Amino acid sequence: MTYIVTDACVRCKFMDCVEVCPVDCFYEGENFLVIHPDECIDCGVCEPECPVDAIKPDSQDEPDGKWLKINTEYAHVWPNITVKGTAPADADKFRDEKGKYEKYFSTKPGSGE
Repeated sequence: MTYIVTDACVRCKFMDCVEVCPVDCFYEGENFLVIHPDECIDCGVCEPECPVDAIKPDSQDEPDGKWLKINTEYAHVWPNITVKGTAPADADKFRDEKGKYEKYFSTKPGSGE
């Protein structure tokens, strides 16, 4: 099992999860974070830190493994992030919205800072 970041993170990207990760397996996109599934040690400390409940065990992924695929793909191309950054100024506006991946997801990498 590994943990994955799901739809709720898109446009929120609060990053509370990043600093508690003991193996630095988070990678940053412009408006989303992902977990590298081969680096995640399944400790679960990140899951309760997410204020929008975007982090789930991969056993709770969609039947087609959508989120595991997304996390895997972008963990290979986005920069690693080890320090909590600043959430987007409008993050609270998108906090409860559903279906954000299809509407807002950006393939662009984050700053990695």
